[in-house]
Amino acid sequence: MNDISLSISQFWDNAYLFWTTPSAQIQALAIALSILLAWIFSKRSKPKIIKLTKDPTRPAWIERSILILAQLLLPLFLLLFALLSRGLLDRFELAPSDLLNPFVNATTAWLIYRLVAGLTHNRFWLRLAAVLAFGMAALQSFGLLEPTFDFLGSASIAVGKSTLSVLDLVNGIFILLFLLWMSSLLGSAGETRIRQLPNLPPSLQVLLAKVVRVLLIFLSFVVAMSTIGLDLSSFALLGGAIGVGIGFGLQKVVSNLVSGLILLLDRSIKPGDVIEIDNTYGWINSLRARYASIITRDGKEHLIPNEDLITNRVVNWSFSDKNIRVRVPVGISYNSDPRLAMELCVDAAKSSGRVLNNPEPRCLVTGFGDNSVNLELRFWINDPSNGVGNARSEVLLSIWDRFKGEGISIPFPQRDLHLRTWPEDLPTNLGKK
Repeated sequence: MNDISLSISQFWDNAYLFWTTPSAQIQALAIALSILLAWIFSKRSKPKIIKLTKDPTRPAWIERSILILAQLLLPLFLLLFALLSRGLLDRFELAPSDLLNPFVNATTAWLIYRLVAGLTHNRFWLRLAAVLAFGMAALQSFGLLEPTFDFLGSASIAVGKSTLSVLDLVNGIFILLFLLWMSSLLGSAGETRIRQLPNLPPSLQVLLAKVVRVLLIFLSFVVAMSTIGLDLSSFALLGGAIGVGIGFGLQKVVSNLVSGLILLLDRSIKPGDVIEIDNTYGWINSLRARYASIITRDGKEHLIPNEDLITNRVVNWSFSDKNIRVRVPVGISYNSDPRLAMELCVDAAKSSGRVLNNPEPRCLVTGFGDNSVNLELRFWINDPSNGVGNARSEVLLSIWDRFKGEGISIPFPQRDLHLRTWPEDLPTNLGKK
């Protein structure tokens, strides 16, 4: 405990002696002036730069670049004034830069972090940028950056016929992460651009977006491995073995991936279609690499494997035409006028806002049942994504109101019993008081 107390006491004594020196006070004053001037300049410049984003004729990427520049004003001005202060102190030999150098390093790290924060909001990339930028700034401030690189460069690892240093592997990982990040940005921008093409159907847009993303990721890995000096031909045999393993172990996954590509190519099912499969009725929200997202009328989202959409029978209500015909069976009493009932059914269908007038609704007699005359009303709608059952319910309620007004009855099941002989052991006055 005495040694620790002595060390702490010596630290504070040395710190006090350092801050009482003129060189430390001059550097502290230069840092304070740099912070004040950077705050004033950024405060005055930021509103003028933000006003430039209100021009609707500029492309979106220019608007975003201006916003990123507005976020970088404070660390940018701070770095400029810090470098200017250090240059003046070194030029006139007023004080060494033992305080200004760490301040410049920290400001540079802050500028890099704000730049990454302007380009992405992903927490992983932000944390990685913060660790790298401020970690390297700390190593540079204590003079440990070059020794660290020398140590990592001297440690080597044998990979096949090649020998790689730890520094090469670290550089390769950083390059790969950077390329994957750029691939993500380029993939999102490319997908947005593809969706704006008016002549491409939705299914082909999804296919092109997926192909672009896969190619960018593949190129990122190839460039990263080539940068660190790996011979890509040595991975041919390993890649073949991995491919065989994937073929057996991930057979279903690969089948779903291939089925997804087939669906995108033949355009039999595309986002926005209303389909029915295995008693699941809904519209396709999106087509993914492994499954299709189908949202039903009750808000449930079903993830249907792409293989099921290929091998099973699928009813696509909006494949070539969104118009669908709805059949509504209606039964009336034998004592009612069927012609009047048919006219009322057609009139009820026409009164609904969702029923199309072309083709016109029709009502037919389909047979004579045990208890009723069987009619069938047929009408067309062009918005199956809004539901079919609610349209049928609306028309049935309208038919009910018209039947009530005209005195047409809807019979319930009944059965008449006729006894041909009376059993001798039963009394003849059964049921009489």
